[in-house]
Amino acid sequence: METKIHTYLSVVKGPRVVGRCHHKLQDILLVALLTYLSGGEDYQDMHTFAEEHSREFSDVLELPGGAPSADTFERVFKRIDPDELEQCLICFGKDILNGLAEKQVVIDGKKLRGATPTRKDNQGLYLLNAWVCENGFVLAQDRIGDKENEIKAIPAMLEKIDLTEAVVSIDAIGTQKEIARKIRKKGGHYLLAVKENQPELHRDIKDAFRFGRPMSEHTQTEKDHGRIETRKCSILPAIEHLMDENIKAWKDITTLVKVETETFSDDKTSRTTRYYISDEDEERSAYFQMLVRGHWCIENQLHWHLDVTFKEDRCRTRYGFAPQNLSAIRKIALQMLKSVNDKRSLKKRQYAAALNPDFLRKVIEEYKF
Repeated sequence: METKIHTYLSVVKGPRVVGRCHHKLQDILLVALLTYLSGGEDYQDMHTFAEEHSREFSDVLELPGGAPSADTFERVFKRIDPDELEQCLICFGKDILNGLAEKQVVIDGKKLRGATPTRKDNQGLYLLNAWVCENGFVLAQDRIGDKENEIKAIPAMLEKIDLTEAVVSIDAIGTQKEIARKIRKKGGHYLLAVKENQPELHRDIKDAFRFGRPMSEHTQTEKDHGRIETRKCSILPAIEHLMDENIKAWKDITTLVKVETETFSDDKTSRTTRYYISDEDEERSAYFQMLVRGHWCIENQLHWHLDVTFKEDRCRTRYGFAPQNLSAIRKIALQMLKSVNDKRSLKKRQYAAALNPDFLRKVIEEYKF
């Protein structure tokens, strides 16, 4: 039986020699997805799933050569073109989101710790993700060799996405003049963090808030498990407070944002101050407070679930394209589990899928694309 997930996985082309393969590529991809949905972690778990559930899922899995071995899964995922699996994410996004207008797209990198051999000279393997905050969805991903390569990878990722009227937020490493121009050229808006990597701009903004009077301020307080956090957001019009050279250098810069955070926990107090620039002329600081908070949702709604729910940091796969390809499958599984309409946590849904094949079938058949 063909499901919608078959349609999306069909865009991935097999890297193997035609006529010499015992297993269908679509079966291998679907078994990997079902394994992650039910709490499995590695190639051996994929083999076990295919071996134990081939009859229960015979209508969606053909498995003409029986259950693929763990080595078969490894060989295939090492060689699949990651751009083709990324197309699955992009196609999902187009069907689910129906455009990005007025949505926040968070660009951020995540280190795959399990795929990083322990060597002093090894900077690690990173994946750059484009995360749609409102929908909790990964729209695109790219592999980068280390953290510094984000600067080169971000423009290429932005080129893939229709940014018309979307707001792109990026941490300080992506606060580059060319990236701001690229976002505006693509029809989007930007919220860029400013730190010491842009020393002149950073110093100029600090002086602006030191001597200028904010046109709007907004304060939020959150209490959770004995921890109290207060965030105060202030904004200033850029044209009235920045030096002319910075106004000219940063495409359409309009608003300066300052967020002061004070955290009380275990009789300790910590304070941080962050600065941002934006091309939007919104006069309410509450709006920028929302964007700043939205940017950090990628940490607890994506990165946390990949590491805790899907054990991504424990995955030792590091050869070929496998780390990137397996991460794409995990992200598809994450989106499918999040769409389930019940009160259970994602981990409990995985457990239910492992215990009850009917529930797992429901997840893949009733997923709302």
